[in-house]
Amino acid sequence: MMFENQDDLKRYYSIGEVAELFDVSRSLIRYWEAEFDNIRPQKNARGERRYTKANIEQIRLVYELVKERGFTIAGARQELKERREYRRERDAVVGRLKELRGFLEKLARQ
Repeated sequence: MMFENQDDLKRYYSIGEVAELFDVSRSLIRYWEAEFDNIRPQKNARGERRYTKANIEQIRLVYELVKERGFTIAGARQELKERREYRRERDAVVGRLKELRGFLEKLARQ
């Protein structure tokens, strides 16, 4: 990921720090929050956004799709949805394969 210095120890990042990290405006970060369900930073008692490294990773995905690869917002949403579905399907297949492996190992021991 992008964290390679003392800031790696931080738990939360402000919207300004996130905007600076991607060289975009704060308003663009807020806009992406409204457009993408997977970007949901915590807010403190004063309503200030606090981004975790997981939030920043989600923003990085959106940044890559929209800014670097030229996706529209709708296209980026669809791509992220397809990626989630693919991971879900892959995890299910891996789970079934592990079960099968366990079954075969049990047979081999008999």
